[in-house]
Amino acid sequence: MSSLRNAVKRKTHKERAQPLARRRFGLLEKKKDYRQRADDYHRKEKTIQTLRRKADERNPDEFYFAMHNQRTKDGVHIASSTEPNKYTQEELRLMKTQDQGYVTLKAQVDAKKVQRLRESLHFPNGHKTSAHQHTLFVEDEDMEDAQRPLADRHADALVSAPEPEGARGTPDGGAGPPPLLGKLRRRQQAMYRELSQREERQQQLSQLAADMRLQKQLMGKGRLQKIKPKQTEDGAAAAVYKWHKVRQR
Repeated sequence: MSSLRNAVKRKTHKERAQPLARRRFGLLEKKKDYRQRADDYHRKEKTIQTLRRKADERNPDEFYFAMHNQRTKDGVHIASSTEPNKYTQEELRLMKTQDQGYVTLKAQVDAKKVQRLRESLHFPNGHKTSAHQHTLFVEDEDMEDAQRPLADRHADALVSAPEPEGARGTPDGGAGPPPLLGKLRRRQQAMYRELSQREERQQQLSQLAADMRLQKQLMGKGRLQKIKPKQTEDGAAAAVYKWHKVRQR
């Protein structure tokens, strides 16, 4: 019978909305909204009462030795985390090794991209010379132009053609550069910008990988000594460490 009772269509009970005269106050507050607001208010009230009671019962002459290492700012105590590191030295070295491998991988990826960009910029047409090519010997430039393919001559002419005076569009609707020539130049400029950014990123990643490699070595075993390096003209100098020799059995 319960299944039949649930199959019977029932009246849909709707919540009462805010009266039109009180629409300016927003949605009509329900009982659950009031309970949530009241619980939040009483929780804050109890917190303030507890803090006030602690301030009233505080001994102005109390002293703990931990106060030597504590500090305050504008009368407010700044808590310092004294929790010991939950990772062991071996676990930290392993994590640094994994981070160093990831950074080295990204540096190698950028190095390959930089190499491909340099190769493509040497051949702006997108045509690379193949290993097997047929060499032609000509006597003069006219014969050389006649032997070259038409596509290569047209592309070289577009790339090497100087920009004529007034080639850029003028306010009165003057003639601009040829569409293909402008497209090739914009593409080449974008590739040069990308190459510069890739090289800078590769240099930063390589420096970061070197620093992480040094940190990993410093965390290893063995006595070491930091040597004061000679400063360069700009005042910057990398740290130099020297490990003491250990007799190997």
